[in-house]
Amino acid sequence: MADTDEPEKKRRRVVELTGKMVVDGGSGHTCEWEGRWNHIKKFLERSGPFTHPDFEPSTESLQFMLETCKILVIGAGGLGCELLKDLALSGFRNIHVVDMDTIDVSNLNRQFLFRPKDVGRPKADVAADFINRRIPGCCVVPHFKKIQDLDETFYRQFHIIVCGLDSIVARRWMNGMLLSLLVYEDSVLDPGSIIPLIDGGTEGFKGNARVILPGMTACIDCTLELYPPQINFPMCTIASMPRLPEHCIEYVRVLLWPKETPFGDGVILDGDDPEHIQWVYQRSLERAADFNITGVTYRLTQGVVKRIIPAVASTNAVIAAACATEVFKIASSAYIPLNNYMVFNDVDGLYTYTFEAERKENCSACSQVPLDLHFSPSSKLQEMLDYLTESASLQMKSPAITATIEGKNKTLYLQSVASIEQRTRPNLSKTLKELGLTDGQELAVADVTTPQTMLFRLCFTS
Repeated sequence: MADTDEPEKKRRRVVELTGKMVVDGGSGHTCEWEGRWNHIKKFLERSGPFTHPDFEPSTESLQFMLETCKILVIGAGGLGCELLKDLALSGFRNIHVVDMDTIDVSNLNRQFLFRPKDVGRPKADVAADFINRRIPGCCVVPHFKKIQDLDETFYRQFHIIVCGLDSIVARRWMNGMLLSLLVYEDSVLDPGSIIPLIDGGTEGFKGNARVILPGMTACIDCTLELYPPQINFPMCTIASMPRLPEHCIEYVRVLLWPKETPFGDGVILDGDDPEHIQWVYQRSLERAADFNITGVTYRLTQGVVKRIIPAVASTNAVIAAACATEVFKIASSAYIPLNNYMVFNDVDGLYTYTFEAERKENCSACSQVPLDLHFSPSSKLQEMLDYLTESASLQMKSPAITATIEGKNKTLYLQSVASIEQRTRPNLSKTLKELGLTDGQELAVADVTTPQTMLFRLCFTS
């Protein structure tokens, strides 16, 4: 209790000495002082050579930012901490943050909202407490949850959503959620249903920031080819000739976990569950010892399982600043937002450029028509599954395929539930014709990369 009381006592003492702070109308927060928003007013209350052509200087933009605009930050890690700080200091007070992780010691070198005493606590809770305590008048609401645990009603309340994620799957799911919120009237998109998505990403000394207007500009799935493919080790190396500590960890992740099911049938390995990582770590150590391989550590194990790329604090700061600037431009309408992709690289010197990513007419996420799947009647269902997972434009993780056959909805294959996977596994070796599928058949495919079920049309080739 003393830890939270002390800053407030100091702040009250400053108020007594300077008389410059005033109490925010009825909330009890000391949040305004003379000249606090002068730097913001310079952008909002006067015109300039770079302002938006339709921009009209006024005091209303600042009031909208301070009192009305509601921002959602997804992720409270390296990018998320920077984003929360930048947004709060820029005048955004109504902020929500979602993160499912807890704080690890390894986070402390760059995620500056956390302290050693916070290790083990939820990142969202600690980050919100820190910002609320440090920046008067700001109200950050934490959600210690997965983004998939929150529904449409939750996401629909925000004016702008900012992503600071380290997962392509999570980005695609969020992209799909915002696309599902779009409203079309006579095939015409209602602009009022669009929630802008600002997405930032970093990989070591490289990063990017992009602005996505769902239904209007290129979405995440339109540009899947831009994301680097995950590194997959040859199965023969993993199983028979491991040479690296990563090979040992992959062996446990790919082969031992589904075979031994240490936490029960159907339980998927969760890279954010300490018990799961500890099990993989211990078994990886045993595997490494058998082949006289050194270098298996808990941190490496988590990195391999979660496909983590080392983070650099300065890159996070640059990309978060770029994202926060785009939020400010969209919220205030003072400047033209980024169109629509910015690349940053300081591996060797400093290099940055922008380009316009274009929408794909046949994007699996944002196009309004079912996509065609071209296979011969003699193709196996396994071939279709491989295409859905390996295609650069789809990159699904564990697709579940269903179809209406002879008036009945039939699950052709589902991987995520062990009992159903076992029952539908024989279908993988059957031909599409043997499964009763016909030319023009509509297939529904569900996957963890999107909250929506995607529709495909089967087109038989000769």
